[in-house]
Amino acid sequence: MVPLSWYLIVSAALFSIGVFGVLSRRNGVAVLMGIELMLNAVNINLVAFWRYNTTIASVTEPVPSELSGMVFAAFMFVVAAAEVAVGLAIIITVYRNWRSVIPEETDTLRG
Repeated sequence: MVPLSWYLIVSAALFSIGVFGVLSRRNGVAVLMGIELMLNAVNINLVAFWRYNTTIASVTEPVPSELSGMVFAAFMFVVAAAEVAVGLAIIITVYRNWRSVIPEETDTLRG
């Protein structure tokens, strides 16, 4: 069995890469990709803690019987899909109005 700390290290690294991507990129699509990496890191944490807690709680039954962690992860996938849909729609609209996908160049709401 893989220890919980390995999942947390991978998740922290993925989250750090996502934060770096959001803060260092000027392209709107790259910023959305960084946000997606951060959401995936949260999903890894949710599933890892769910698996760890249910396995420890039921020593005789190593398979998790509660699905609460999976429900949270599925909800996070829905939120991530909605974020991508809305974010890409905003980026396409900004590109049509300003001919640029750089977020700093869109300082007004008028086209």
